[in-house]
Amino acid sequence: MKILFLTFYFEPDLCAGSFRNTPLFRELLQQMDEKDWIHVITTQPNRYHSFHVEGQAREISDNYRIDRIRVPEHKSGFIDQVRSFRVFYNEALRLAGKERYDLVYASSSRLFTAFLGRRIAGKQRIPLYLDIRDIFVDTIKDVFKKRKMIRIPAGICFGWIERYTFAGAKHINLVSEGFKTYFEKYRKSVYSYFTNGIDDIFLDVPKSTRQVSGVKIITYAGNIGSGQGLEKVIPMAAQKLGDRYFFRIIGDGGMKALLKDKLEELGVHNVELLNPVSREKLIGYYNDSDFLLLHLNDLEAFKKVLPSKLFEYAAFDKPIVAGVGGYASQFIQENLSNYILFAPTDVESMVEQILKFDGGGEKQGDFVKRFARKNIMKEMARSILECR
Repeated sequence: MKILFLTFYFEPDLCAGSFRNTPLFRELLQQMDEKDWIHVITTQPNRYHSFHVEGQAREISDNYRIDRIRVPEHKSGFIDQVRSFRVFYNEALRLAGKERYDLVYASSSRLFTAFLGRRIAGKQRIPLYLDIRDIFVDTIKDVFKKRKMIRIPAGICFGWIERYTFAGAKHINLVSEGFKTYFEKYRKSVYSYFTNGIDDIFLDVPKSTRQVSGVKIITYAGNIGSGQGLEKVIPMAAQKLGDRYFFRIIGDGGMKALLKDKLEELGVHNVELLNPVSREKLIGYYNDSDFLLLHLNDLEAFKKVLPSKLFEYAAFDKPIVAGVGGYASQFIQENLSNYILFAPTDVESMVEQILKFDGGGEKQGDFVKRFARKNIMKEMARSILECR
């Protein structure tokens, strides 16, 4: 069996797509027969403008080949990302056109990697297995909600691409069960719900030895984009909480400059902005924290998602401060025990609950065992190999 494995993000990049697809690829290698072969087509690390690391352009082994395509640098802007994906799309079509496969696997958060997989699978008349991490059409409608001249034609165009893509998939995995109702219209596919999970590096993390301090540290790590809406909560929350609380924001993204401007505008000094760091270093920052912060912007599309960062945070004995709604809120209440939950952008509720919080270093029950990524990837790899 020859598998084409499409993912825009892969090791050594630092992002949810890479953290999901790299261990899945390794698990597939473990489960494959001697005659099986995987061709990974991905990109050189490009998730964050401030994070620079180079992957090997081509890796070849007996049972796999990895091609990393160099795409233009971008700062997570919409046009920048379109440019980058166009390069990936064209080069991936060229590389895939030289091979004959039995199955296409495509992991997609912005629809177009899935569309690329559909094009190749359709041309070669082979099964398509999609891993869907976001609902792009929903997000686009929210992003352009106030710009009708763009929203309507974009909705029509992307809606057609979505229907063409999903209607041609034999198997669709959804990382969030919150997506289930949206996908009911695509009835021909087999569905699964393999979520994100906790990576080995975060399993059995030693209990924090942070000393009691007069200043509480609230840490956020991840993308700083319009989807997170950090500029709508952190400057105001930091100002209200005052010097007894310190925010450490680790990451990069299209809205980082706006967040910085807002902090300067309000004269806030208890917020530190750091560039992305390795996961090994991130563990140290997490252990040196009193709270771990998660926030999604107040958009309708985000009521269906389940943030991958939630799984990473839950491996630590720290209360999670989560500004989320919809399915993510439901998931937290059903599966976690050490958290503060507030509605997206509701600064007053966030601040009030942090000030009243009297918990501390408490493990999140059996969450880590149930959502270890290696266990989830074993089941998902098995389902891919069975999709013939």
